[in-house]
Amino acid sequence: MSTYAIGDLQGCLDCFERLLARIEFDAARDRLWLTGDLVNRGPDSLGTLRRVRGLGECATTVLGNHDLHLLAVALTSEGRTRKGDTLDDILTAPDRVELLDWLRHQPLFHHDPVLNISLVHAGIPATWTVSEAASRASEVEIALRGPSHSEILSAIYGNTPDRWSPELAGIPRLRFIINALTRMRFCTDDGQLDLKHKESPAQAGPGLMPWFAVPGRANAGARIVFGHWSTLRLSSEEETRYRVHPLDTGAVWGDRLTALRLEDGARFSVPGVSR
Repeated sequence: MSTYAIGDLQGCLDCFERLLARIEFDAARDRLWLTGDLVNRGPDSLGTLRRVRGLGECATTVLGNHDLHLLAVALTSEGRTRKGDTLDDILTAPDRVELLDWLRHQPLFHHDPVLNISLVHAGIPATWTVSEAASRASEVEIALRGPSHSEILSAIYGNTPDRWSPELAGIPRLRFIINALTRMRFCTDDGQLDLKHKESPAQAGPGLMPWFAVPGRANAGARIVFGHWSTLRLSSEEETRYRVHPLDTGAVWGDRLTALRLEDGARFSVPGVSR
């Protein structure tokens, strides 16, 4: 059995199928980890969502910011589609209710204690341990799976609060957790989130650093697999130093879709969407 982690699909179903063929994936034998953002921007969000749901228990996916955006658009009066969204096929699908209900019940964070590897869409704040990240993700998961899920989905948009405090409560607390786990790229050395910059670390503004480069990071003991950051390219030495594996290699932007075999670190990729 092998476990393959795959970067952001974003509606690129054909790329996903080609990558599954490339790794000779066998659902009866192997397991998939998906970094979230299953939908949006790509050509077949509906087909991708159906395909991943159809994989059943052999696939583990975490929610990404585009997945949450879809839920907010579909299930609240606050969410609005944006320029470049490719969500209409899901919103009008005959199995829309079943697909959205399945998506709403997916986790924001996953940790495998045997492999000692964590899966998250964007990252983990430097002050959180892995167990704390799991606990705080669970707070959001409970809210999303409950009868009042529209309340939290209506409030996901916004960049504040941008600092963690155990004293945070209610919607501000849940929004920080969501932003950290699904949107974070850069922060300051004292943990303040910067949710505006999307470029590579070499182009970051003064005082900003990748979340995984904060000195004394409390979660540095576990390897972390994540997506979200298509402009991030780390060398193998940097991945080893920080114990992170960024897997969003920009398939939806015409670059590549990448899989990492977690047991031995082997990588596989296929070309992304033609642009």
